[in-house]
Amino acid sequence: MTHKVFVERRSQGDYAVRRANSQRASSVAPTQAEAIAEAKRLNPDGPVLVERVRNTEIGKPDKWRKP
Repeated sequence: MTHKVFVERRSQGDYAVRRANSQRASSVAPTQAEAIAEAKRLNPDGPVLVERVRNTEIGKPDKWRKP
């Protein structure tokens, strides 16, 4: 069974890769692109969801998107 993996921006300005309902990050990367690559490496067959970090016409920062 595959579980969702999330890429979230941290208050320090870097990005955390974490599984759903986890207390700690599985990995931390300095850029969003590196965090997405790490998430795909950790969960190659499962879904990876990325936190929006800016407002767009179709989404706000509280929405999740596919990489």
